[in-house]
Amino acid sequence: MDPFLRTEALVILLLLIASLVAIVVGRLRVPYTVALVVVGLLITYQEHIRVQLTPGLILAVFVPALVFEAAFHIQLGQLRANLLPILLLAIPGVFLTTVIVGAIVACVLQLPWSTGFVFGALISATDPVSVVALFRTLRVPRQLETIVEGESLANDGTAIVVFHLVLAVALSGAGGEAAGGATLDLLGAALDFVRLSAGGLALGLGLGWLTAQVISRLDDYLIETTLTIALAFGAYVLAERAQVSGVLAVVGAGLVNGNISPKGMSPTTQVVLFNFWHCLAFIANSLVFLLIGLEVNLPQIGESLGPIAVALLAVLVSRGVVVYGLGWLLKFCGRSLPRGYEHVLFWGGLRGAISLALALSLPAGFADRDLLRVMALGVVLFLILGQGTTMHWLLRRLGLAVRDEARQEHQRLLGRVLAVRAARRRLQELRREASVPEATWEQERTELDKQIREHLEALQSFLLGQPALRAQLLDDARREMLRAQQALLGSLLHEGTVGEEVHNQLMREIDRRTEDHP
Repeated sequence: MDPFLRTEALVILLLLIASLVAIVVGRLRVPYTVALVVVGLLITYQEHIRVQLTPGLILAVFVPALVFEAAFHIQLGQLRANLLPILLLAIPGVFLTTVIVGAIVACVLQLPWSTGFVFGALISATDPVSVVALFRTLRVPRQLETIVEGESLANDGTAIVVFHLVLAVALSGAGGEAAGGATLDLLGAALDFVRLSAGGLALGLGLGWLTAQVISRLDDYLIETTLTIALAFGAYVLAERAQVSGVLAVVGAGLVNGNISPKGMSPTTQVVLFNFWHCLAFIANSLVFLLIGLEVNLPQIGESLGPIAVALLAVLVSRGVVVYGLGWLLKFCGRSLPRGYEHVLFWGGLRGAISLALALSLPAGFADRDLLRVMALGVVLFLILGQGTTMHWLLRRLGLAVRDEARQEHQRLLGRVLAVRAARRRLQELRREASVPEATWEQERTELDKQIREHLEALQSFLLGQPALRAQLLDDARREMLRAQQALLGSLLHEGTVGEEVHNQLMREIDRRTEDHP
């Protein structure tokens, strides 16, 4: 088979597997990303399914999609309100993790200090995808969700910059014992860090603003969605060519574009755009976590349990020092976080795609390259399976995952109405088929109609006391009506009943009506 067709067939197979896993875990209440890793582990024994992960595949294809989608949905107001803890975790936190993990690994495993620091840098980026996905299914405090997402977005770029700087020092044979040489190296590394980070962020912010200005002057959801795709991947490519941080460029582009562009978009464009990026992030997440499972060589993991255990312990120790130490610093600054938030930040510091990509990018001539790779893979695997499966329990234990009682009560009342209506419809069908006598139908219909009225009255009475829920339901209804009209117009265009010009005109009319009645 042609290599391209073979790759296409593999991607289709992985997407089908991801879809099936999503259907199953929806019923079992198992974290979706954890289930994908487990399924990936199981299918590694299939000889005909082999995937070769490369750093370019993860960093250039998957990371821009995941980072842009996350940044696009973060509100700048929430980000500004929590900027101090996010920056402390994402910048000093990454440096502390690099030093602590590097020192423990180097001392216990008797590796060169430079090798230990390289491992510390590549494992320093958190990737709490499964944690954030869990947050969105529960009513978790918005501040906590913003800090977790904000840290992950910022420390991805920071970790990549630090990794490349530490790796360059290790490959050059720098890091000798001379104090003067170390000072020069530290000064140069600090300047490089500022250049790479600030340059990438500035480039992304600029590109995001320019794209938002273009989008505000358009009224075509296809072009506007396409521009956001070009922005997400183009920001990464341009930043890498300019030798600044590509990941931070995508973060900046997503933040600016997500907070400016929707204000100038029609309702149709907003629905299409949000759905598109939600779908793309779902696909990217699914493929990344499946590929993580496929990449694991279980016999090799088993042979390296000692070094993996040391690395895992080092990661947990460093995470504890970073979270609780910086928490103390925040308290000293008068910006303390609740203790429960700190526990979630500690236990939610999973590692994932970025760490694997950096481990895979280690050059062939690097000492202990294979050991660092298997250690990184083992840490990622154990953290996903351990912390990813217990986060729900921790949130419940800390009282941070509160059930939405109003929404549940509405669903309960609505379910009663729909259930009785279904019973009435079925009884009416049986009557038409002459399976139920007319007298029985009349008797039961009266009782069913009475139940329907009572349930509807209870539902309406409940909603009168829930203005916020009513607003949500109204917003959901309008969105569904908009989608229904869009779907019909799309079908009419496809059938040739209306032309493209009329189709676009009618779509704009729908948008205007929606804007007139927000």
